[in-house]
Amino acid sequence: MNIAIGENIKRMRTAKQLTQEQLSAALGVTCAAVSKWERGETYPDITQIFPLAHFFGVSCDELLGYDRDKIEAEINEIIDEYWRLYKSNNLDNYSKAIDLMKKAYRKYPNDCRIMNRYMWDMVGDAADNDPKALLDNREELEQICAKILDGCTDEDLRLNAWNMRAKILHVAGETERALDIYRTRFVNWYQSSDQKIEQLFAKDTPEFLYHVKRNMYELASFAADKLSKSVFFDKSIPKDEALRRIESYGDSLAGIGEQSGSMFFTMAAFSIYARLNNDMRNYYKTGTDEDLRRIGEKRDKAKKALMLAAKSDAALASLTETRQ
Repeated sequence: MNIAIGENIKRMRTAKQLTQEQLSAALGVTCAAVSKWERGETYPDITQIFPLAHFFGVSCDELLGYDRDKIEAEINEIIDEYWRLYKSNNLDNYSKAIDLMKKAYRKYPNDCRIMNRYMWDMVGDAADNDPKALLDNREELEQICAKILDGCTDEDLRLNAWNMRAKILHVAGETERALDIYRTRFVNWYQSSDQKIEQLFAKDTPEFLYHVKRNMYELASFAADKLSKSVFFDKSIPKDEALRRIESYGDSLAGIGEQSGSMFFTMAAFSIYARLNNDMRNYYKTGTDEDLRRIGEKRDKAKKALMLAAKSDAALASLTETRQ
């Protein structure tokens, strides 16, 4: 294992957005000493190792022998395994994913990706959060959010931290403050990155067509998902009627997709079947085994059509890869 304490000090200092002057003041050493450490000209005195490790929130071993490539590879492996378990539609695997991330957080408490998943697992993911979990763990969640916002440059992870802060405020009875976060920190539909990327290219270019189609497929999936939810979670509609109605929407869209050859409708149908299957199985525990089997088969048929079309449609392929 490489010993690169100077590189580690510089990396950790930069992650905390500190200057060499600020670090030297915190440790009671000269700025020149910090500069020499980071250039690899000298090493910190042995008596300074523990204060440095404590300051950065890492172990002494990590400070002294942090092999960045090795640790990065290990973190990536953990995250890949986590999502494999998480998305398997198996409750035992889901629990294993949660346990895996808890262990990862204990080992890598300053990695923003690990922190992000750990905090969302704590409250039941991004939707259908457990209000009690949000309030009971408020102090720890807010500390994690602060660490991400102070030391992370990944904008998606930073927005996740703002999102968590808003959810905590909402369950604490401060909904207006939560809404203010969404209004000021998040963009509206027309200011989204995907919309602006599309507008970057002239309308007669292949790049424009690619992004138009990608947005079209994404929005078809998104709108179909919202359509399903608007029926399934409408308490005025009996659940057996909601099931029948949503399935009929999916059947109509799938039929149009087959007749027209347009994957826009097939994508929408797939999203409806997938959402219906998920909500029947996990949320309301409604529908018979035959219902689940039938709708699952329709979902798989639509998915197969999408995967086949994606072989010759780069825009569709960019989305179907995330739905495998």
